[in-house]
Amino acid sequence: MKKTLPRLAVGLIFALLAGCASSPSRATRSAGPPLLRAQDYSETVRVACVGDSITYGAGVEDQAVNNYPAVLGRLLGDKFTARNFGVSGATLLKKGDKPYWSLPEFQAVADYNPHAIVIKLGTNDSKPQNWRHAAEFAADLRAMIDHFRALPARPRIWLCLPVPVYESRWGINEAVVGGQVIPHIKQVADEKNVPVIDLYVALSEKADFFPDKIHPNTAGARVIAQTIYAALTGKQP
Repeated sequence: MKKTLPRLAVGLIFALLAGCASSPSRATRSAGPPLLRAQDYSETVRVACVGDSITYGAGVEDQAVNNYPAVLGRLLGDKFTARNFGVSGATLLKKGDKPYWSLPEFQAVADYNPHAIVIKLGTNDSKPQNWRHAAEFAADLRAMIDHFRALPARPRIWLCLPVPVYESRWGINEAVVGGQVIPHIKQVADEKNVPVIDLYVALSEKADFFPDKIHPNTAGARVIAQTIYAALTGKQP
């Protein structure tokens, strides 16, 4: 006498097989963030570079031409526009001594309505008068991500880890940047599913690129632009 499986067991087997066929593989799920591609947009792709003096280009020779957003724009090509919204001294912290939130550039980013936003803040937050509000850093970063994500173009966001501090100056110090600011950024990036661009590693052991030990020079700005370009496009410049 031929034995048959109960109908319920057969149904479960078919359901499991169907689920395996339709579900993405583990490799697919962990393939990394989607890339920024011109063909995915019907217009010129607008990239906003949000940040402090390092984004603005302080310490860069011929700043207007060689700041990292300008270099990034040239690397991306004519189907993209990258605009510099960096402000010297700006902090991510709302209670910092120069919060990005209250600057004209904050509204200018919204007016630009970008498709992609690269945020590089945190260096000035390490100053003692700012880092006394350290407990609010993660919440303020979450709020900034949520604010920008709600813009009409629904931009994709990348978070940059700050560059190394080669000498404590103006209150900016390596112990806080490397030991506290960066872990907060990584934590929020993980919570918000935002890709991270590691400028800290990219510019480690490159003290010669930092004439004043805080701000990268033209060569350093080029490394920043190249690192961000690779993260956005998946291509090497």
